[in-house]
Amino acid sequence: MVERSLDLDAVEAFVRIAELGSFTRAAEAMGTAQGAISLKLKRLEDRLGCRLIERTPRHVQLSARGAAFLEHARELLAAHDRALATFAQARQRLTIGISDHVAGPELPALIARMNQQDPQLLIEIRIGSSGDLLQSYDRRELDVVLARMHVGRSDGELLAEEPFGWFAAPGWQHRAGEPLPLATLAEPCGVRAMAGQALDAAGIAWAEVFVGGGVAAVAAAVMAGLGVAALAPRMLPLGAVDVGARLGLPALPRLPVLLHTRTQDGRPRDALTALSAAFRSAVRG
Repeated sequence: MVERSLDLDAVEAFVRIAELGSFTRAAEAMGTAQGAISLKLKRLEDRLGCRLIERTPRHVQLSARGAAFLEHARELLAAHDRALATFAQARQRLTIGISDHVAGPELPALIARMNQQDPQLLIEIRIGSSGDLLQSYDRRELDVVLARMHVGRSDGELLAEEPFGWFAAPGWQHRAGEPLPLATLAEPCGVRAMAGQALDAAGIAWAEVFVGGGVAAVAAAVMAGLGVAALAPRMLPLGAVDVGARLGLPALPRLPVLLHTRTQDGRPRDALTALSAAFRSAVRG
């Protein structure tokens, strides 16, 4: 009799590769080695008798058979999760703080990835400044914090290092002889401090013309033509342009994004592993 059952770990590995477009990122999401992911995929392809993923030196893409199987694979994993949920205990809560300069447009996708990892996990997310969130974390009000590197702290797992630039609305012009108008977040804000220090070191006069309660407000002020803001490219509003070279502004350093957590095992840790892998994928583009 021919064995017809499928290895769920192998099916999950295939779905991760398809969604993340990378064997390396799939391995990060599943908390294993790239070689193990390759073996799982090979075992699944051998069982199905067809190639699911086309591998090239630079790209990973689904074969025609792989594209047809993907939705079935997702349904299989979802059915498995529902079956386990029938016997699951009360929902566990995971409270996550995310810095406003870190919570970009991909936040819905990050939340969805955690939910896919564990639909029974109760996820609570708070947005704020890195400093305020880390204080809440130290008071044990938060289980996890994703934040920019904060002065005086040496804890945290490095997730990514993001570039920053000076951005303004299309057609915006700096009036000669006037201080550079800046749109910033309110203090304490590490990006605000970095921008001010860089301008001071370059001998460039500047003045705050807008202080926002969030990156979305700062981006709105930029697009309204109020001035320039130091932002990561993935946080940009549609149409914003980099004016750093044109205005002779100093280059800005890449800023680390760190994961602070005391969650070490169990379902919450699995969800965090999926979150970390998805965030790295989003930052790398």
